[in-house]
Amino acid sequence: MKAIHHLLAVVTLGVAAPTAVLAHNHTGGEAPAAQEQTQATASIAGVASANADFSTLVAALKAADLVATLDGPGPFTVFAPTNEAFAKLPAGTLESLLKPENKETLKGILLYHVVAGKVTAADVVKLTEAKTVQGKSAPISTEGGVTIAGAKVTATDIAANNGVIHVIDTVILP
Repeated sequence: MKAIHHLLAVVTLGVAAPTAVLAHNHTGGEAPAAQEQTQATASIAGVASANADFSTLVAALKAADLVATLDGPGPFTVFAPTNEAFAKLPAGTLESLLKPENKETLKGILLYHVVAGKVTAADVVKLTEAKTVQGKSAPISTEGGVTIAGAKVTATDIAANNGVIHVIDTVILP
């Protein structure tokens, strides 16, 4: 009987979790593909790696040696720029940042996208700023939709086993 209850709980979680995650896409836009699956068993780095929309972010995390950090216990909140967000950077900027000699600059930029602790969408809308792991605070606004440091939050509460990801449309700079 316990086995049946356990199986029922796992099946229910498998159906309910992706639905709950998709329900948090407050902007009405399409949610990234990774949201369509339960991601709570993967780390933030794992969730990002599994989603083609974050391939540039993952390449940057690798170049900055931050994958192990975002595989760690956390919890973390990551405001994750999509490939399209990175494409908005001025020509040559990304290529320059990915060079080994710019590793510390890249690390600082990426850590400006990370907040210590798990900050859900319900929490974000109550804040006026978020203290980033980089050390500086990023301003948050809820006027006309949620933004952080001017980047629009396009999807929220993508679950990971060590925190949460909110998708943003622009790379934010400290």
